[in-house]
Amino acid sequence: MVTKKDLNKQRKKRHKRIRSKISGTAAKPRLCVYRSLNHISVQLIDDVNKVTLISATSQEKSFAGASSNKDAAKKVGALIAERAKAKGISEVVFDRAGYLYHGRVAELASGAREGGLKF
Repeated sequence: MVTKKDLNKQRKKRHKRIRSKISGTAAKPRLCVYRSLNHISVQLIDDVNKVTLISATSQEKSFAGASSNKDAAKKVGALIAERAKAKGISEVVFDRAGYLYHGRVAELASGAREGGLKF
């Protein structure tokens, strides 16, 4: 019998391995990505105080006219960068959460970089 691999279980193992090596602070928070089938979300997290500083998602009302998932991801990246600048944050640690740095995750990162975040 052929069994299908649980891809989310494998992703969670990769994320756990990544998280053992990176951590965010108040001065340099962790930019954590979550990607579902239809949407993408991102948070700036201070791991020292265990607090989410800023968040943005493609489910917000301002993303009603996004033409594709990649476009929406780029807009979310630009939005998180804009909100981070408003709070005085310019440097972050990028946490891809076990996802491949490809497609929507890469577009989100490029949108955040274009918005002024450094990582």
